[in-house]
Amino acid sequence: MTLSKKGRYWYGTTPEDVQAEITRYSRKNTCLAQAFAMSVCACGGRAFQFAADEDAGVAERRCEACGAEAMMGDSAEYADEADTELHECVCGEDVFELHSGVALYEGSRDVRWYYIGCRCIKCNLVGVFADWKCEAGDADGFLAKV
Repeated sequence: MTLSKKGRYWYGTTPEDVQAEITRYSRKNTCLAQAFAMSVCACGGRAFQFAADEDAGVAERRCEACGAEAMMGDSAEYADEADTELHECVCGEDVFELHSGVALYEGSRDVRWYYIGCRCIKCNLVGVFADWKCEAGDADGFLAKV
């Protein structure tokens, strides 16, 4: 791992760096992320534009390689209530590698909190760009849809 802080921001070069940032952020949030998954398009693409509405609990991604769009986790259930906004990096880029992490209820595999970590493909900034309380049930099923 090569996670390093420069000024106010964290930077990294690997998927493990994004997972480390989700872990760091979630620890501060007091709902520690315990299970993780990386977003991968059906075409194999790993670079996405990303939009979210944290109030509605909705996140969606668009594959940079093929243009396919997908709702993340259980977002499709709440999409009608959402007003998503496209995320942009401090460097101006809007394409990211996306990683999801979930905190679980004690003694279960049920999702308690959802974190979406991003790594900018241009400058390697990593951060949690969205998070919310999430009653999504089984973590494995939820993370299979990110």
